[in-house]
Amino acid sequence: MQASALLHLLQLSSPSLPIGAYSYSQGLEAAIENGRVSSEATARNWIGHALHEVVARFEAPIFARLVAAFEARDAEKVSLWTERFIAARDTSEFRAETIQMGYSLGKLVTDLKLGDATLLAILQGQPELPLPTSLAFATVALQVPREAAVLGMLFAWAENQVLACVKTVPLGQVAGQRILLSLQPELEKAAATALTLEDDELCNWAPGLSLLSMQHEVQYSRIYRS
Repeated sequence: MQASALLHLLQLSSPSLPIGAYSYSQGLEAAIENGRVSSEATARNWIGHALHEVVARFEAPIFARLVAAFEARDAEKVSLWTERFIAARDTSEFRAETIQMGYSLGKLVTDLKLGDATLLAILQGQPELPLPTSLAFATVALQVPREAAVLGMLFAWAENQVLACVKTVPLGQVAGQRILLSLQPELEKAAATALTLEDDELCNWAPGLSLLSMQHEVQYSRIYRS
């Protein structure tokens, strides 16, 4: 990978990118509240299962398809996968999360004047912007290779989940870093899965996670917005 593409990938994968990712736990806070996640081992198990059973089989493959669609300047395909992703957000919190972060990233890349006129027209032509669509636009505008972008997206997701555990279980910083190190081969495997699944193999079936998300909406005390 060229140095410029690597630097762009690091920027896109940074938790400091001002889109508000740190304010969401994606149901994890509810799992901590009800005792399902209470230690380093259970946190590692939760993140690993969510990675392989949900993110690698739906969110990451759709992100990869959106990158390919933007690369081809195919507005119809961008709209198709954008609509499917939004339709698959099965709780109000999950839907609000991706729309809020997608809007923030979309505004950021527009303000930074990234991408050519055709790319910008496709992005701005979407009635709603979920995070994968805005991130795919930025990936193509910054000329980051698709495979690297998928791995970066997965790492950013995992790091945010680990950070939620460090702050909320709570776990120590060393435990958090140990979990991230142990996830390295899992992230590589998840990226490979995301890049090889056929359209009819995509799956967002995680009823337990959906129930936790709905419980989180009425949770008495919480730090995160999802």
